[in-house]
Amino acid sequence: MTREEKSQVIKELTAELADNANIYLADISGLNAGATSDLRRACYKANIQLAVVKNTLLKKAMEASDKDFGDLPSTLKGNTSIMYSEVGNGPAKVIQNFRKKSAMPLLKGAFIAEAVYIGDENLDALVNIKSKDEVIGDIIGLLQSPAKNVISALKSSGGKLAGILKTLSEKEG
Repeated sequence: MTREEKSQVIKELTAELADNANIYLADISGLNAGATSDLRRACYKANIQLAVVKNTLLKKAMEASDKDFGDLPSTLKGNTSIMYSEVGNGPAKVIQNFRKKSAMPLLKGAFIAEAVYIGDENLDALVNIKSKDEVIGDIIGLLQSPAKNVISALKSSGGKLAGILKTLSEKEG
C-alpha cells in the first residue's frame, strides 16, 4: 500500500469515526469463512457496518479525530474489526447472539456516545444500554403515568360523588 493510499484510508476512517456515535472494536480472527459470512449477514440485518481495519491506520484516524477515544487505541493489537451502528447496543446484541454458536467474536472495546468501554467483560453492560428511542419511550411513559392516575382518580371519584349525592337526595325526599 502506497503512502497516498494509506493517507486516503486514514481520511476515510477519520470521516467514519466523525459520522458515527457508536463504534465497536472486535476480534473476529477465530471465525472461519462461513462463520464470518454469518456474522456479516447478522450485522447487515441489524443495520451495522462491519469492516476489517489495519490497526496502525485506525490508530492514526483516532488521533486525527475530534473525539476523545481515551484508552481505546490501546486495544488495537492483533486482528481488529470495526463496527458502526446507529443504535448503541446493536453490535453488542449481535455479538452476544453470535456467541451462542461460537466463542467469537471477542469485544476489544467500544465508544458509545462519548463513553469508552474497554474489554470483553463489558459486553453484558453494553447489551443493556438503551437506545435513544427506548429512553424517549421510557420518559414519555413516565410523564403519562401521573396524568393517567389523575384522570382515573377523577373518573372514579366522580362516580362516588354522584352516588353520594343520589343517596343524600333520596334521604331528604
